[in-house]
Amino acid sequence: MPGRGSDESIDLLVRGFCRAGVDNVIICPPTFGMYAVAARIQGAEVREVPLLPERGFALDTARVLAACDANTKIIFLCSPNNPTGNAMDPAAIGQLLVTLADRSLVVVDEAYIEFSGDASLAAALARFPNLVVLRTLSKAYGLAGARVGSLIAAPEIVELLAKVIPPYSIPQPTIEAVLATLADPQLAIQRERVAQIRAERERLRAALANCQTVQKIWPSVANFLLVDFADAEVVLGAARAAKLLIRDMRNVSPKSLRISVGSPEQNDRLIRSIP
Repeated sequence: MPGRGSDESIDLLVRGFCRAGVDNVIICPPTFGMYAVAARIQGAEVREVPLLPERGFALDTARVLAACDANTKIIFLCSPNNPTGNAMDPAAIGQLLVTLADRSLVVVDEAYIEFSGDASLAAALARFPNLVVLRTLSKAYGLAGARVGSLIAAPEIVELLAKVIPPYSIPQPTIEAVLATLADPQLAIQRERVAQIRAERERLRAALANCQTVQKIWPSVANFLLVDFADAEVVLGAARAAKLLIRDMRNVSPKSLRISVGSPEQNDRLIRSIP
């Protein structure tokens, strides 16, 4: 089902499956903020099971299952995760899907999957009727302003949410932009750009590893790196002076910044700016 970015799909899932004041969803912070926002707007309880930083922000499957009860309707997972960049273990996700079959939806947000090279879990839908996969054209396809995403799930789930989504959600100019973006010539360009970003990600990682102020570069298969600095404020100021903006993630860790992979020239400018 197409919708206005992944955000609309997240909102529809919560409105379609969660009763206000009764049901709950589980999120695994640090992660994308819209899962909690949509749940709280609906009046659903938000239960947090943090990822495990000592294991590279791995999913704590045992604690997720322990946090579930009869009113747990949705587990939201982001893979590759935003803002940490790591991919979730497919076996861990599979364990949740099997254990929670006929009880809860497991929603896997694959907004950044093109940068990982991994296959989408959408191929597993036939085996797991409680799996929902979210995809978007906002990241690797560069159509953030067009606001187009898709929800991929069992027909029964799509049919239910199709009754909830407002009509005419995708305007004609957006449809035309999407069709042009997904045409073969443009897809070839998109694949080249993704390959360049992946190469630049590794070049940027290697350069940052030589900076004295860098304390840790977290593993990432997305189009960004989560980096811990000795003094994050100094690095933010240095980047601004170089006319670059990087994401302040000190709500994740007092030392963390998220650096999106830019063009080679932008990456060089950032490397030169970091003291």
